[in-house]
Amino acid sequence: MASDVGLSAAILKTINSPYYGLSRMISDIQQAVMLLGTRSVANLVATHEIRHAMNQKSCISHERFWDEATDVAKTMVYIGKKTDQKVQFEELYAVGLFHDCGIPAMANRFDDYKSLLIEANEKHDATISELEEERYNTNHAVVGYFIANSWDLPRGLCELILRHHEEDALDQSSDEAFVTMYSILKMAENIVERTRRFHSNSEWLWVKDGVLEALGLTSLDYSDLEDDVSEFVLV
Repeated sequence: MASDVGLSAAILKTINSPYYGLSRMISDIQQAVMLLGTRSVANLVATHEIRHAMNQKSCISHERFWDEATDVAKTMVYIGKKTDQKVQFEELYAVGLFHDCGIPAMANRFDDYKSLLIEANEKHDATISELEEERYNTNHAVVGYFIANSWDLPRGLCELILRHHEEDALDQSSDEAFVTMYSILKMAENIVERTRRFHSNSEWLWVKDGVLEALGLTSLDYSDLEDDVSEFVLV
């Protein structure tokens, strides 16, 4: 691991980020791995490998995509901790990182994919997956599911990637961990959208009530979380 300069840099950047709040900088890769823990390092390795595999000519900025995925991942962990949810924080971080991993793959394959992303941001009567199905006869959730499976990511994470744009996902699942992670993901996506782009995610309108109920939160609780994330996490 130490011989891979890119991976080592990613690990050191992560452990020395404000998110971990260490009192001194860590420069030893072995110490960083011990502090991060096995699951966090595994997530970083998977992210590094997937990014490397997808580093091809594309119609979108992969760097910007992964920066936004990291924002969602950090926000998910913050929500999980702040609301005392019964789920592993490393799993929340992985969901945030990988839930849209099919997007860069689609952008590599289809030269006009960027125009679809723009259309999805402007339209509020259709999900991005629905627009993708109309144009390409597949969608990034399905593509991401196969990518996650090919990298042997956990089964629960693969299922969440596949279903994260389904409107009835909360109603159709009796798996408590799935419901919790799905709910935190949708909340984190909306908070990041509002903080970075100053408008709500179109899907938030139809999942909000179910998400708040699943997490045992009120609208006021959500507003407080959004304020905290914009001030302390997405800086």
